[in-house]
Amino acid sequence: MKRPIIISGKKPSLEKISPAFGSSFSVKQYNDPSPNIHAPFWHFHPELEMVYVKGGSGKRHIGNHLSYYQEGDLVLIGSMLPHTGFTNRLTGNESETVIQFGLDFIGPGFFQSQEMEDIKQLFERSKAGLAFHGEAKKSIGARMEKLPSLDNFGRLIELLCILQDMAWAEEYTILNADGYSFEVETADNDRINVIYNHVRNNFQRPIPLEEISALANMTIPAFCRYFKKLSGKTFTKFVNEFRIVHSCKLLTEGTESISAICYESGFNNFSHFNRLFKEITGKTPSRYRKKLKQVLLEDPLQ
Repeated sequence: MKRPIIISGKKPSLEKISPAFGSSFSVKQYNDPSPNIHAPFWHFHPELEMVYVKGGSGKRHIGNHLSYYQEGDLVLIGSMLPHTGFTNRLTGNESETVIQFGLDFIGPGFFQSQEMEDIKQLFERSKAGLAFHGEAKKSIGARMEKLPSLDNFGRLIELLCILQDMAWAEEYTILNADGYSFEVETADNDRINVIYNHVRNNFQRPIPLEEISALANMTIPAFCRYFKKLSGKTFTKFVNEFRIVHSCKLLTEGTESISAICYESGFNNFSHFNRLFKEITGKTPSRYRKKLKQVLLEDPLQ
C-alpha cells in the first residue's frame, strides 16, 4: 500500500476553478516575465488541466512524480491529481497557457459517445499525469497558445480538436506509471459545495458575510481568506457574477424590462447593475439584448 501524497508535511489544498463569463471551461495565459502566481502551491481540483510552458526549464511535480523539464513543457493532469505550479522567476519561460475543464463541461454523457472514445481513453490515462514531448509538444502547444484569441465557440471547437490530437499522439510519457495513492479530505469539498448551493438558492436577496461565514462555520476574516484562496475572487464578486449570469438568461429568454430584470437578479441599485453588467460582459444590458435580437434575425434557421 502506497503512502498518501504529502509535500513538505502538508496535504494538498482543494482549488476551486471558476471559468470566465460565457465559457464552460477556463483558459488563462501569462505572457509577462512574472510567473503564474495563482497556483504555485500543492493543490488539486476535480477539473482536468492542460499546461503548456513555452521555453525555459523548471520543476515538474505531479502526483508521486518529480522531474525537471527543459525547453518548455506540455502536460495533461487528470482529475483530483495533486500538483504544484510549473513556473517561477527562475524558469526563464516565454509564456504559460493553462486550460482547465470538468469531465462533463459539454454536458453529461458527451464523452461517453462512440465518437469520443479516443478522448475518453486519454482522460483515463491522464489520471496518472501525461507529459508530451517532441513534435506533439510543439504542435499542440502552439494551438493552445492561440485559444485566448478565439471567441467562445471557436475555443470550444479548438479544444476538442486539441484533445483529439493529444489522444492520437504517441510522443508522451506516463508520469506515475506505478500508480499513486491519494485520499481526498472531503471537508473542504463539502464546505465549498454548501457555500455555492447557498448562493444558488439565495442570490436574489442580500447574502451578508455574517450569514455565509456562519454557514461555513468560520469567522468572517477566515471565510474571506478561504474563499479567495479557493476561487481566486472575493465572495462579493462571485455573487455579483452569479447574478449577472442570471440576468443574461432573463434578457435572452424573456421580454421583461431591464429594470425589472435588475431587481429580479438580486440587485437593488439600477446604476450599479448597469455598471457591473458592462464590466463583466463588455456590453450594457440594452446593448446585450439588442445584439441578441440581431443575431436571431440574421439566423436563417429562425
